[in-house]
This record gives sequence, C-alpha cells and structure tokens, in this order.
Amino acid sequence: MKNFLNGILHFRRGPWEMLATILIALGVFMLMQPFALILFTYSFVVTLIGTVMFIITSHFPE
Repeated sequence: MKNFLNGILHFRRGPWEMLATILIALGVFMLMQPFALILFTYSFVVTLIGTVMFIITSHFPE
C-alpha cells in the first residue's frame, strides 16, 4: 500500500493506470446495475473520466 501511495504522489504510471482501470470498471458496473438510478446517471461520466485518465497516465514515466 505504501508503494502504491508513493507511486501516486510521484506520478508513476503503474498506480495511476490501476486507478484509471478501477474507475473504468466501476463505471461499467454502474451502467449495468438495475438497482439505483443515480448510479446509472453518473456511469458515463465515471467511465469517461477513467478513460481520459488512462490515456493521460499512459504518458507518465515508469
């Protein structure tokens, strides 16, 4: 956990890509769940933020 937080603070590719991937997966989950309309409402925004974050962080140093 300490390495993950250290990577986030120093803008390393691995932790940021993992965070972006989690956001994309969360957005897809929010899109497909049938229980809460508020989650469905924000699912596209969460997926879009995760995708843009993944594109940006792919340019970070390893």
